[in-house]
Amino acid sequence: MTIKEIAFFSDKRNMRCYLLGMMLLVSQVLFSQTAANPEMAIPVARQSYYTGRDLESKNRLDEAMPYYNEAVQLCLDEIARNALNETSYVILTWTLQRQRKYAEVIQWGERGLRVNPNNYPLIEVMGEAYFYLDDYDRALRCMEHYSNSVQQGDRIATSYFFIGEIYRLRKKYFHADIAYTTAVRLEPNLPLWWYRLALVREALREYSGAIEAFERAIRLRPAYQEAQQGLARVKKTAGA
Repeated sequence: MTIKEIAFFSDKRNMRCYLLGMMLLVSQVLFSQTAANPEMAIPVARQSYYTGRDLESKNRLDEAMPYYNEAVQLCLDEIARNALNETSYVILTWTLQRQRKYAEVIQWGERGLRVNPNNYPLIEVMGEAYFYLDDYDRALRCMEHYSNSVQQGDRIATSYFFIGEIYRLRKKYFHADIAYTTAVRLEPNLPLWWYRLALVREALREYSGAIEAFERAIRLRPAYQEAQQGLARVKKTAGA
């Protein structure tokens, strides 16, 4: 490697651009191969979705978007070839959800449910989309249908969290407490979920439970300012 190349790669921004370019090049090669081999389309779409999601989780949404766009296009192409491929609708709606295209999630989800009314991943992602569209009645129906039908699904904890969110927003705190408690039992490592649970317990004047939930949120995220404020507030109210 030349001195010029070393200087280039010593700049983290240039290195990042280079790596992104290489990733996109590989992605384009795989994309072109699906045209000759349609059976590859959905596996490649799935991988593109997961790659985009991983980048987004690192606050690199600009880099994630090309992968999301690729996943969407591959799924649309596959649906045009075979409208009965259920997996196409699932990956498509997952990706559109990440792109915050909630109305399109509903549109394609409904089409997928015409293929199989019991496609539970579609039901769950449509519930999330309805939630973000502020249609809480439909969101709740989807999430309760999913949670009642799928006991060990990948999104079962998430479905209970959204059920808790809906009940909290509607000030049905006892129902929210049950849903959030189930969510954190299934997935105990998300500070936001403990924080939400603490809020509804505070609203119910279950102060010892609220303190416990606030403390769990803070242990998971020590700089969680809202949880710290909530903990101080509840301790003061409870005289702890």
